[in-house]
Amino acid sequence: MNVNDTGAQSRAVETTDLTKKYGTLKAVDGLNLSINNSTIYGFLGPNGAGKTTTIKLLCGLLKPTSGQARVLNRDISSNGFEELIGYMPQETALYVNLTIGQNLQLYGELYDLDRDEIAKRKEELLELIDLVDWKDTRVEELSGGMKHRASLACSLIQEPKVLFLDEPTVGVDPDLRASFWDYFLGLMDQGTTLLITTHYMDEARNCDTIGMLDKGDLIAEGSYADHLEETGTDSLEDAFLKYTKGEDT
Repeated sequence: MNVNDTGAQSRAVETTDLTKKYGTLKAVDGLNLSINNSTIYGFLGPNGAGKTTTIKLLCGLLKPTSGQARVLNRDISSNGFEELIGYMPQETALYVNLTIGQNLQLYGELYDLDRDEIAKRKEELLELIDLVDWKDTRVEELSGGMKHRASLACSLIQEPKVLFLDEPTVGVDPDLRASFWDYFLGLMDQGTTLLITTHYMDEARNCDTIGMLDKGDLIAEGSYADHLEETGTDSLEDAFLKYTKGEDT
């Protein structure tokens, strides 16, 4: 890839034949993505489809077996790459013996934010996740849903240019889930690119592009309307079944 290519610079994420094997199992099989800046890309698929593995590869947390990936035109193995991105895993990525506020403080310091910026971001993010009254509570004392919300806040502390979210609204009530998506859409409007895995079909409709994964393969890609038109169905569930099981579904 020519790093001076204008088209390349307009892409937030690009992969070429990205593959991850575990023995003979291909968790991700020859993935080719080209994701524009300032968009939301959603991964849909059943458990074991390769969604989480894909996110971890793109965050540089897993080394690919073969293929290439670039985020903001930087190879995922390059030094300093992690400063450009935010990542929220499915599992809790917090220091359980610290409070929510202390976790946010620590993450802010890890990204070299100054004291005033950390204070400002902590206030904004505690409001977002609706845990202002819990900021001095240790993570080990929180419910699973609260831990998930706090983990989301930590992934946002440095206002990343590309944000990877693995099931960000699991265990979150519908009203707060809607608030999260309002925030995600606002981030996109401000220039952030988001890659999200979700099993909520109503959430997927908020994505500019939906990539359907099955057994490590990207079997279809397009907007919500594109998938329904392509399969002649009226829901993403039915569209996925049509892609995987063929015309007789």
